[in-house]
Amino acid sequence: MDMVKLVKGNRTIERPKVDYENNIKIWETRGWELFVNKPKPEPKPEPKVDSEWQKPEEPKKPKSKKVK
Repeated sequence: MDMVKLVKGNRTIERPKVDYENNIKIWETRGWELFVNKPKPEPKPEPKVDSEWQKPEEPKKPKSKKVK
């Protein structure tokens, strides 16, 4: 027996595939949709510093003009 996962917000339920296919419109009007496993985005690697001497470059602060 095939099972189907349904998602509504942060809730997930499992139902038999036959029941879901017979009542697709009812599930959709109640806000349920099929669970789709999306891959998580990979984090960006941080730039590595080659030696202890090198400091990571810091963004330059804009210089303010002195008021006379």
